[in-house]
Amino acid sequence: MLNAVTEERIRVRYGETDQMGHAYYSNYLLWYEQARGAWCRDRGFTYKSMEAQGYKIPAVEVWSRYKGEVKYDDTIVVRVSLTEIKRSAFKFEYQIINETTGQECTSGYTWHVLAAGDPIKAISIPAEVRELLERDPSQFDRLA
Repeated sequence: MLNAVTEERIRVRYGETDQMGHAYYSNYLLWYEQARGAWCRDRGFTYKSMEAQGYKIPAVEVWSRYKGEVKYDDTIVVRVSLTEIKRSAFKFEYQIINETTGQECTSGYTWHVLAAGDPIKAISIPAEVRELLERDPSQFDRLA
C-alpha cells in the first residue's frame, strides 16, 4: 500500500549533537534508516529477513532539506512512506517533526535498489518482494 505512513519517535541523544547543541546533519540519515526499519516491521518483515532471502536494499540516492532546529533531548517523529516503485528501485520519503517545538524540521527522500548475487547487482523486483513493499500495515502487528 503505497503512501501509508509509519511514524518512529526518537529522543535526540547528546552524542548526536554538535558543538552548537544542534543535531549533527549526518544523524538525520541514521534516523531515516531507523524509520525505514520500523516501516518494514509495520508490514511484518525486517531487513534481516530480506537479507536471509538473498536480497540487499542499498541506498543509491539521498536528499534532505533542513528547515528547523533539533537539539539535545528533543523528541522527533520521523514519518516515512514508500512513494514510488520502479522495475528495480523504490523511493522512501521522510518528514521529521520536532515534537518539542511542533515544527517540521526536515524533509527528504532515499532511493534504494533491490540487489542480489555475488557480485551484488541490481535486479528486477520479483513478485514476492513487491508484495512485501505493497502491504497494508493495518493488516499486520508491528514486529518487535
